[in-house]
Amino acid sequence: MDTRVSDTTVSLDKADTATKHLLDAVRGCTFDDFLFAPQFSVLERRDPTTIDLTCRLSEHLTLRRPIVSANMDTVTRAPMAIVQAEEGGIGIIDRGFKPGDIEPQVREVEIVKRTQHGVIADPYTIPLTATLAEAGAAMRRSRVGTLAVVDGQRRLKGLLTERDLRFVTDDRLTPASVDTRMTPIGKLVVHEGAISIDDAERLMVERKVKKLPLVDRHGTLMGLITAKDILKQKRQVFATRDDHGRLRVGAAIGAKGDYLERAAELVRVGVDVIVIDIAHGHSVVMARAIEEFRKRFDAVELIAGNVGTVDGARFLGERGVNAIKVGIGPGGGCTTRLTTSFGVPQLQALVECRAAVGDAIPLIADGGIKRHGSIAEALLFGGDSVMLGSVFAGTLETPGDVVHKPVLLPESQKAVKVPFKVLRGMASIEAIQDRLDVEDADILDLQALGAEGLEVSVPVRGSARPIFQDMIKHLCSSVSYGGASSLGELKQRFWTRPERYLIRLSPAARRESYER
Repeated sequence: MDTRVSDTTVSLDKADTATKHLLDAVRGCTFDDFLFAPQFSVLERRDPTTIDLTCRLSEHLTLRRPIVSANMDTVTRAPMAIVQAEEGGIGIIDRGFKPGDIEPQVREVEIVKRTQHGVIADPYTIPLTATLAEAGAAMRRSRVGTLAVVDGQRRLKGLLTERDLRFVTDDRLTPASVDTRMTPIGKLVVHEGAISIDDAERLMVERKVKKLPLVDRHGTLMGLITAKDILKQKRQVFATRDDHGRLRVGAAIGAKGDYLERAAELVRVGVDVIVIDIAHGHSVVMARAIEEFRKRFDAVELIAGNVGTVDGARFLGERGVNAIKVGIGPGGGCTTRLTTSFGVPQLQALVECRAAVGDAIPLIADGGIKRHGSIAEALLFGGDSVMLGSVFAGTLETPGDVVHKPVLLPESQKAVKVPFKVLRGMASIEAIQDRLDVEDADILDLQALGAEGLEVSVPVRGSARPIFQDMIKHLCSSVSYGGASSLGELKQRFWTRPERYLIRLSPAARRESYER
């Protein structure tokens, strides 16, 4: 048994008075069953830049904003994960790729990890003997605008940028080598050895350059610092970054098949956290997956789920996971409760799981959040962070093609074409079909797979970034109404005296509060 769980949890029968009150109050309840009573506010301004919303994603990873985008194949790929990390949350790249087809998911993680840097320790390079056509193809493939030109011993010879290839006609690209267009090392500002970001910035300002290659005393390329990365570091002060200044990103794997090989490749490219994600995490399948995972990746941060009960949370905690995903059937794209009649109302699940593992293991509240106010509820009732999917559906950063469908305008009775994107639960027939590569199966074979998810069309809208920022503003307002100066303080005050906050709603009060 993991000592984090055994040392910090007690029988629910022996729970303290406040926890017992919560356990009794939330049985059978979810977000729309409660309001919080406003308290004396100690904040003069609800400024998201000054209110501390720091939370634990997992045992060893923290977020400045408690938002996680869900590992759904119609929600989180690299563009969404980049927005999440830049804003202070994190995105979990989905596992909606066919078995054995590991490279696409790995590539999504690589894109995120290479979006920002303090020092680019492994800049993209190209041989001195390569042609300009090969350089252009490498830039398009890697989506970077600068290549370090090196010789056979990886000694720096120059830099080649997109601007160097601009207006170069196709007939000149193929025969010409990169040394005809690159900026040679003799004309570059180069630093020998390591350098701090602040010192690099001063040097780049002094020498009026945007890129600073780093080499060792033999001239071997060690890294690259760019003005673009330095500016992002200064502007995006809440961004979720690793020790090298790169954006953090997670990725999901299954519990069978190629999950260990997939994990190995994801770890190789620098993924920050792995999520073993299955519908029912309290299972022999999950126990075996965690055991095999820990044999090979003992030091890797691991999140597992989903569970929704005391026994389920303890089960995962005792097996050494670093965070637990809580939620059985509350999500908008999930039909588990409809098809099986099994599940736990989300507030009850969060309180019971929190009581089960104490403060030892962070919980991710996954599902059921249909309005911004529910984020505060999910965090107060036991979640350390919230996982969101449908709230980001249809945004520019979500994957998938845009489809135009006719919609009837009620005022004029005229049909207009409206752009839509697909949102689907990862247990939907369509997601299972794509993931398991069963396109040739007939509909009866697919139905036999036992789908527990929906596919719906969602109107296309703008970027996910303002949606994220609006949620943070409303969470700051919740902190103010709760009489606290930070999210952590609000949670502590709530769990000390929950009766001061909780208002159980009658049907009329629920309509008054949440029906608009």
